[in-house]
Amino acid sequence: MTAPAASAAPTVDVHAHVLLPEVEALVAGLPGHGEARALDARRNGPAALAVSGPMVRERLPRLTDLTVRLAAMDAQGVDVQLVSPSPSHYHYWTDEETAEKVCRLANEATAAHCSAAPGRLRGLGLVPLQHPGHTVRALDHALDQGLAGVEISSHAPGRELSDPAYEPFWTRAEETGAIVFLHPFGCTLDERLDQWYLSNTVGQPTENAVALSHLIFSGVLDRHPGLKLVAAHGGGYLPTHIGRSDHAWSARPDAGAGCAHPPSSYLRRLYFDSLVHDPHVLRELVRAAGADRVLLGSDFPFDMGTEDPVGALRAAHLPQADFDAVRGANASALLDLALS
Repeated sequence: MTAPAASAAPTVDVHAHVLLPEVEALVAGLPGHGEARALDARRNGPAALAVSGPMVRERLPRLTDLTVRLAAMDAQGVDVQLVSPSPSHYHYWTDEETAEKVCRLANEATAAHCSAAPGRLRGLGLVPLQHPGHTVRALDHALDQGLAGVEISSHAPGRELSDPAYEPFWTRAEETGAIVFLHPFGCTLDERLDQWYLSNTVGQPTENAVALSHLIFSGVLDRHPGLKLVAAHGGGYLPTHIGRSDHAWSARPDAGAGCAHPPSSYLRRLYFDSLVHDPHVLRELVRAAGADRVLLGSDFPFDMGTEDPVGALRAAHLPQADFDAVRGANASALLDLALS
């Protein structure tokens, strides 16, 4: 499908979440669950947990109730959401059998949620990054459910996204045209970020930058140029600090050994959501990656998102063609949305 006319394209939010209680019921009480929850508590700190619990409970209707979601979308002026499971559902601590159950349940539940409003919602599933040998099957299962692709974190325990064990997954994602939404959950800086919600404000953009750097410097994007990878949170710190990566690539043989081109050139092979919370940073993201590579994102409905994604985009004062591209034309083409 050719890209729709920018002015006619629907407004598409590619960063929106659904909460799946059935996934949490599946893993509750299993060996390793308590340890995973304790690690999450250490990484975030008690003050953050005291705020996050009530915040999620208050937003539970928007995360689970289709009617409430659609009403909120209407209020925001959003026509279509690309809905992904809450990253809290990754559960990369689970064994192979449980991980397969988690992914299948998440895929089926997300597909069911989205299928109730097919003109308004598209969905993403999950794959078990902790078990690379199962990722292709989980991706195929997600696509079989009618989902547009899958959501992944920035790493799995003991494995970076540059790990050769993921090559079959990247190959399958590329050949199927599946969207891979890179959304970190948790930061390995751990207790260094356990105050003032640094686990999110610093941790998420750091994890995005590290994960994308692994994909660039390792040559994954050279080997899979057709990969449709969307980075949450505007790609974190990387797009605005990519000059340092370019310098290392040209100045040091160890930095430049894995990828064929300057790191900055790969930004135009990736997609980024617009959720950077600063109009000046958003303008720089558009400059660095290209207006055709930035997609509207809100992190619906969490408090670290934006209640007015179109307004946040408008505040960047982009040229009208760029505004329309980010607002929906780019995502419409990526998701192959038919115009009504």
